[in-house]
Amino acid sequence: MGTSLQLRSLVRSSGELELSLAKVPVPEPGADEVVVQIEAAPINPSDLALLIGPADVSAAKVAGSGVDAVVTAPIAPAFMRALASRADESMPVGNEGAGKVVAAGASPEAQALLGKTVALIGGATYAQHRLAKAAEVMPLPDGVTAAEGASCFVNPLTALGMTETMRREGHTALVHTAAASNLGQMLNKVCIADGIGLVNIVRSAEQAKILKDIGAKHVVDSTSPTFMDELTDAIADTGATLAFDAIGGGKLASQILSAMEVAINRKATAYSRYGSSVHKQVYIYGGLDTRPTELARSYGLAWGVCGWLLTPFLAKIGAEAAGKLRARVAAELKTTFASHYTAQISLTETLKPEIIAAYNRRATGEKYLIVPTKDA
Repeated sequence: MGTSLQLRSLVRSSGELELSLAKVPVPEPGADEVVVQIEAAPINPSDLALLIGPADVSAAKVAGSGVDAVVTAPIAPAFMRALASRADESMPVGNEGAGKVVAAGASPEAQALLGKTVALIGGATYAQHRLAKAAEVMPLPDGVTAAEGASCFVNPLTALGMTETMRREGHTALVHTAAASNLGQMLNKVCIADGIGLVNIVRSAEQAKILKDIGAKHVVDSTSPTFMDELTDAIADTGATLAFDAIGGGKLASQILSAMEVAINRKATAYSRYGSSVHKQVYIYGGLDTRPTELARSYGLAWGVCGWLLTPFLAKIGAEAAGKLRARVAAELKTTFASHYTAQISLTETLKPEIIAAYNRRATGEKYLIVPTKDA
């Protein structure tokens, strides 16, 4: 079936990141498999962790051009220990994407997908073609393009996963950081539609306006001199005892727990030296701040801080419950779960230093879409 381009990320044990396009055979589908010609694949923060990691892209160098370009960037020795397990292994990148099924195996399930536009998740989507199990792709509704469906897994299912976690753990409202992101906007729409109290933490007045324009009620700016008072008031109003933190490093998780404790104690009828008995939980699901997480522990003993990741969550709730979440995403792709992109770039453009610097900024409201068909 010819050859196909695939973006690869390689961390060399010598302490250098290498990005390149590999020419690989177009896969042949098995009986229950399909070959998807990828037409759109978003760059999510989770993708950047594998694609770029801790490399210093400001010092990136390029050898060659076009599909033969190779980008190298240094990695500080302090980060190499954490990357030891992937050293000298060329890895495909891209968590999700969408495109047309151009080949299908002999099974009725696979044949039924031939010619359809589908979305998929599971890695290696920054490529012109991707092999997938027929049962694991999601046919997009009529009228939904590949670009509109390319981001239908990671952000939408994360937003729904947050509210589902809230319900399953007995909480009634949420706090979310870096809240003006594409994901944050989706979460606001879900919470508004479902009647869930949501406290949004942002880092600027511009980000606050983005959320208020779509109907967000509680938006607090972490750069405000009265941030803690505003955060505590918003948490008291909503009753939020669960937070999802995309920042990770620094004091923010601790500040959220402290504000929860103060808000809870406003209604306390007696003093306790051990703090409130109401459990307060922060899930860290991102690392926009790579510093250590600092916990001041001024919030009693009924609290928790740990990680949260979408894939294990979906496995935990089971296929039936996960299927209901996917069905909601499919039904609301043009509304609640619509994604907006700053730019659409080709595979070859992902290797240009100035474009790498742009999509690696992880700036709120900026999202890049890779369109591999532009390289055809």
